[in-house]
Amino acid sequence: MPEAVPEDLAVALASSADRRGAFGQPLIFLSSTGSTNDVAQRLADNGAPHGAVVIALAQTAGRGRQGREWFSPPGAGVYMSVLIRNRAIAPLLTLAGGVAVADGIRRATGLPAAIKWPNDIVVRDAHAPGRRRKLAGILAEGSTADSGVQHVVVGIGINVRPADYPPALVNRVTSLERELGRPVDAGLVASEILVALNEQVTALESGRRSEVLDRWRSLSPSAVGGQVSWSISGETIAGTTAGIDGDGALLVRSAGATHRIISGEVRWE
Repeated sequence: MPEAVPEDLAVALASSADRRGAFGQPLIFLSSTGSTNDVAQRLADNGAPHGAVVIALAQTAGRGRQGREWFSPPGAGVYMSVLIRNRAIAPLLTLAGGVAVADGIRRATGLPAAIKWPNDIVVRDAHAPGRRRKLAGILAEGSTADSGVQHVVVGIGINVRPADYPPALVNRVTSLERELGRPVDAGLVASEILVALNEQVTALESGRRSEVLDRWRSLSPSAVGGQVSWSISGETIAGTTAGIDGDGALLVRSAGATHRIISGEVRWE
């Protein structure tokens, strides 16, 4: 059952009401749930409107790309899912979501969050030049029928406070408070992300996709000149990133050819 919205979140949402558009109307708050994406999908199936949001402070079955577990312990982060019913913009919602999360974090905290294709929000690792640690992630999941995509749920997980990360993650992730060395208003972060998401979705709906892509490029320095590898039919190929195209595919140059990567696992060196 939905719970009362915490005061910090309620205050932040009230202050941004005129900038969020439909996002957060309605807003369902849960102190803990299995997956906010699953809750949002159920709401969508029951007729919830475009812009409905589910926010939780913990997940017991959070997930990332390719079914990976998203570490979502109580007290460590904010996890939210947003229902978007405009299926025409579905192909670019992961990139738009990345821009929104990076910009929202920057506005709320001043931390220079960046994007790593396709869906990681990162910050430079102060102890390892050239390396980045993950702050947040985006998972866009569409619901399809015979006529195509019906709606998309954009899931967002933000690491707000330090946590006892599993050994496999401890050297790869970080949190807003660890990076800033001070407390962070999680409600303000969530609110500013919704404001930024409204801006990006509005741009896409208005036919200004180039504006969204240009902002993504400016927030993703590793998308040009980064070293990556990926597998095709059992063969591993290495190359250098060369930006994204107009559909959001990652371009990689290798052995004189330019490859267009739209899905699958890319390993960043």
